[in-house]
Amino acid sequence: MSPFRIRRGTRRKALMALPAALALAFTAACGSSGGGAPAESATQALNTPVTLTFWSWAPAAAPTVKLFEKAYPNIKINLVNVGQGHDEYTKLATAMKSGSGAPDVAQIEYFALPQFALSKDVVDLTAYGAGALQSQYTKSAWAQVAVDGGIYGYPQDTGPLVMFYRTDVFKKLGLSAPTTWAEYQADAVKIHQANPSDYIGMLDPSDAGTLDSLIWQAGGTPFKVANSTTVSTDLTSPAATKVANLWGSLVQQKLVNVTAAWSNDWWKAMGAGTYATWIAGAWAPGAIGSSIPQTDADWAAARVPQWTAGADVSAENGGSSVAVMSSSAHKAAAAAFAQWLDTNPTATASLTANGLFPATTALLNSSSFQNASIAALGGQKANTVFADSSAHVAPGWQYLPFQVYANSVFGDTVGQAETGGTSLQSGLTAWQKDIDGYASQQGFTVGNG
Repeated sequence: MSPFRIRRGTRRKALMALPAALALAFTAACGSSGGGAPAESATQALNTPVTLTFWSWAPAAAPTVKLFEKAYPNIKINLVNVGQGHDEYTKLATAMKSGSGAPDVAQIEYFALPQFALSKDVVDLTAYGAGALQSQYTKSAWAQVAVDGGIYGYPQDTGPLVMFYRTDVFKKLGLSAPTTWAEYQADAVKIHQANPSDYIGMLDPSDAGTLDSLIWQAGGTPFKVANSTTVSTDLTSPAATKVANLWGSLVQQKLVNVTAAWSNDWWKAMGAGTYATWIAGAWAPGAIGSSIPQTDADWAAARVPQWTAGADVSAENGGSSVAVMSSSAHKAAAAAFAQWLDTNPTATASLTANGLFPATTALLNSSSFQNASIAALGGQKANTVFADSSAHVAPGWQYLPFQVYANSVFGDTVGQAETGGTSLQSGLTAWQKDIDGYASQQGFTVGNG
């Protein structure tokens, strides 16, 4: 995404030395007499020959793993891509249940992490000094790895919500990028009237993540986990209702298109300017640049529209952590690798340069990062927009300990309402009923929203 690069003069030093934060964090944990402190220090673990298996789908992982192996030649990383999303989590849960085949370290999206944290399939990294590193990450990223009193992963990337828009479409119609959802709705009418084949945006009927982000940005917290046995769902709150009313109206008036994203046809439509905006995470420019590079000069980024003029509220759309599996026979080495991957400046720069949006504040707030021009957005220094969005993510968001299941039935409830052009609120109500029923079947106590 960003053309951020590491200065050559600091590269060798960063690769050859154990990062101070890493060493101090492990030393503090290992010097403790309680709390299940690890038997090995980071230095010992990283100097003991071992092979660690790391599951990750991110293309950015491969070049970054090579940097780690160069810095710590005694540790070999077996990097495996078992798929993303539901595919990975099904395989991971199956491996943990069977007691064989699980990796030492896994990339786990924030929405899926509570499932593995509350089942104790991932290690609480508090004993490895993770708590000392909280200040290195954005508040919203850290909140997603701090689950039920423990720290179950290191934040790797985030997806602050923004609006990507076609400057050519807006300019042709004499429009400015909308700053409120009321303006967005008004522009939707003008765009569709100018060309009935064009829309201000789209909804994917299988994509729970985007609707979650919209409710989050509206101030909603529909999923809550009181403890390891009690959860609640509220998809009829004022925040959820106003999102449902706005987007339901846009769907029913055919001002947005309901279609599957990421297909070849969808990218063709994106390239043709069929969709004037794309509400997505800050990771999107990488996808634009690789899939429809011919439109690079036509895109720009702006803050996501607000519900109240002058407000400044954002949300996350995507993001993942790196966690250590409790079945690993090399937990100290795995924890040291995971921490290096997501805190070492060389590593975080490599991940960012290869497509992941940073979770560390040092990189996010650096002048090198914020002053970088993004080719996929016409050379715009859009990292300032993304960083501003990251700084204003609404607090309090939680995911259910079975969010993977909840997302899997989104298409059968909310998705059907979107496709059929019926009440989006009825779809949310059906989704909540399904979620609550599943929670009860799994032995959870279902509270009141």
